Amino acid sequence: MFIGSFTYSMDAKGRVSIPAKLRKYVSSEANDSFIMTRGTTKCIDVYPMDQWKELVANKLNDLNTFDPKEAMFIRVFLQEAAEDKLDSQSRLSLPKNLIEYSGIKKEVFILGAVKKIELWNPETYESYLQENLESYEEIAKEVMRK
Repeated sequence: MFIGSFTYSMDAKGRVSIPAKLRKYVSSEANDSFIMTRGTTKCIDVYPMDQWKELVANKLNDLNTFDPKEAMFIRVFLQEAAEDKLDSQSRLSLPKNLIEYSGIKKEVFILGAVKKIELWNPETYESYLQENLESYEEIAKEVMRK
């Protein structure tokens, strides 16, 4: 389970280190391999390979490709997906198209999000929080009663 947040720098080659406090939650089944794709909110979603396979098996495979909305979601979600493996310095190479989509420049806000890791432009993340002014308490009350 990925938890916590960190701010790291992306190098000139588009590589970013995955913090040790998050790496310790990557299972051996993932073999240090990750799938990166566009998030639903201007961020990059990073899934360890085992979590990606679970997502595909439990969600994506159940979508109806003849339903226009479900087919569109699959296309957009997968069109920019890329696989990478941690290098010897625990870095992932971010694809240029995902860097552009997320607006990441130099600084990267890294967020543990249970089964995935999210990579954000720190300013975009702050704006996201400000735009969703509903109080944390109200959101918690609504989503946790399900």
